[in-house]
Amino acid sequence: MLRVVAYVCALLALAHGQTTNVQSCSLSSAPLPINAHIEGCVDPPCILPQGTYAVVNVIFRAPRPIQSMTTVATVHIMGLGIPYGLGEAADTCNYLTNSHCPLDKGEVVQYTLHVFIETFFPAGTNVTVELRVTEGWGLFAPTLWCIRVPLSIVGPLPSSNISAHNATITDKV
Repeated sequence: MLRVVAYVCALLALAHGQTTNVQSCSLSSAPLPINAHIEGCVDPPCILPQGTYAVVNVIFRAPRPIQSMTTVATVHIMGLGIPYGLGEAADTCNYLTNSHCPLDKGEVVQYTLHVFIETFFPAGTNVTVELRVTEGWGLFAPTLWCIRVPLSIVGPLPSSNISAHNATITDKV
């Protein structure tokens, strides 16, 4: 039953256009996920203001039983691929929104990654990022899926926009 619900959610996400036009990765032959959406971005380059979170929502199908997964980020700038540490966010299983590890073969899974765009990242920087999820840990762990997307870092949002955007019902804006 959970698989049916997850599958319906995946179809609804696709139907509502919550999809970012991502590419296959350059150094990995891993497939694209069922759906990938970077919030606020349909057509790259995705614009990411300093001091905010980039939110990446991914829907994918487990190709086999999976015990654990790791998210790996690589930033490509001026022809160089530089690993970008995700810290605790690298433990993919902790960020599944409709399931938990271990996964069953064929299970449709929703995953959300939040990455803070540091204020020391220079505004005007254009990079391409590859995000991949591997089975387990380690350099030679099999890749389950991989996406590649161009990004552009811009200056921080004006503080009036940030407070209005994050206001709650009890806040006075």
